Amino acid sequence: MNEYPIGFTDDNRGSGNQGGEMPEMTPEQEAALEAALERTEIRKVEESTAQQSDQGGFVSRIPKVGKVIGIMSGKGGVGKSMVTSTLAVLAARYGLRTGILDADITGPSIPMAFGITEKAEATETALIPVTTSTGIEMMSINLLIEDASEPVIWRGPVIAGAVEQFWKDVDWSDLDVMFVDMPPGTGDVPLTVFQSLPVDGVVIVTSPQELVEMIVSKAVIMTRKMNIPVLGLVENMSYFECPDCHKRHEIFGRSRAEEMAAKYGIPAVAKLPIDTSLAELCDSGRIEALTHSYLDELFRSIVD
Repeated sequence: MNEYPIGFTDDNRGSGNQGGEMPEMTPEQEAALEAALERTEIRKVEESTAQQSDQGGFVSRIPKVGKVIGIMSGKGGVGKSMVTSTLAVLAARYGLRTGILDADITGPSIPMAFGITEKAEATETALIPVTTSTGIEMMSINLLIEDASEPVIWRGPVIAGAVEQFWKDVDWSDLDVMFVDMPPGTGDVPLTVFQSLPVDGVVIVTSPQELVEMIVSKAVIMTRKMNIPVLGLVENMSYFECPDCHKRHEIFGRSRAEEMAAKYGIPAVAKLPIDTSLAELCDSGRIEALTHSYLDELFRSIVD
């Protein structure tokens, strides 16, 4: 088998195997993998561009982006994509030319937050990002697959390769800032983002549970090993404010945001309450209709 999906070549085949190098596939295993990949729309998009380079792929390009900000978390379910979407909306309102690269290949939710259902198009040499109603450019795997509810069942090297091509093989405009919505954890894809993209800093998203402190430390240590600064810490679901008495209740435990920020030298902290209206905006695809934001100060600190 000589052809691979985007980013999956002989050079990186089998990387990311925690037990060492992956053994060579049998012909039967290769045939099964090929059959699975042929069911994905991203392979169809690549093959539909008939006039490609001699290597059979899109013409790689280096985007002109002023700043690249990664949004990461040590665990899933803490609202990372919501934070990414909100920061992008604030950046666009600030007058910045803004883009979002959805690197969470197996759990993409950025298009849903913006109400995007159309599919990305491709020219002979590149994929074209979809633009939101306020001018935010985005690329996500859900903009390429035919059915957004279908799972992306790929190995780590394939996923990492897709993220790298979202950076090099997409015809991004000249952007002031790009937010990268990263998958949770410290595995293949975050490593690919840090090694392949010129990331200027990251924002870490967490929640108040005590266990999360240990998980946050892993994310911070990873960024330091990669020489990338942590620009801010967002504690989501930090409290619930009673609409009647306006008393704050720490439903998920005492906040440790300031303690963690002081411990790791993180310059900015934001606490997000449990706010059903914000969740509703994301779920209904109307995040750009945001009328108030709990991330204003954090965003201004990033801009500064």
